[in-house]
Amino acid sequence: MTKSATELMQEIIFSAVIDSIQAMKTASKGLPNTLLRDLNAIHANVTLADLPEEVQTAIATNVRAAFTRLLKEGYSVMPGRTTPERRGPPPAPVVGRGERRPPSPGGRPGGPKSSGPGGRPGGPKPSGPGGRPTGRRGPPKPRG
Repeated sequence: MTKSATELMQEIIFSAVIDSIQAMKTASKGLPNTLLRDLNAIHANVTLADLPEEVQTAIATNVRAAFTRLLKEGYSVMPGRTTPERRGPPPAPVVGRGERRPPSPGGRPGGPKSSGPGGRPGGPKPSGPGGRPTGRRGPPKPRG
């Protein structure tokens, strides 16, 4: 029975993790404190160069073996594109004479849904600068 790509990748990653743990143990030379120090040094921003040499070798070996296994199983491994091509938004349809525009969500062609007093949806425009209401809320706070 043929394995799915997911099952194959899980096996490859599991094998790489086990080999890396074994390499970490080898790098610590059997000293538990050294092993714990090396494990605690691994974090989200660690690079390959920060790992012990044995772990670097194990990862490189596992990557080569993974590509070989993928090719052997019949999967294609190709170089990826540098960046995907981005396309702009689709052009707006041009409406000529005699054609009707579809109604806007408010029901009126080209108009807002509903205008309250002051011509704005939802009610009148606040009178303060920058659209903020004027005046204070509540009594003034004592200074001191």
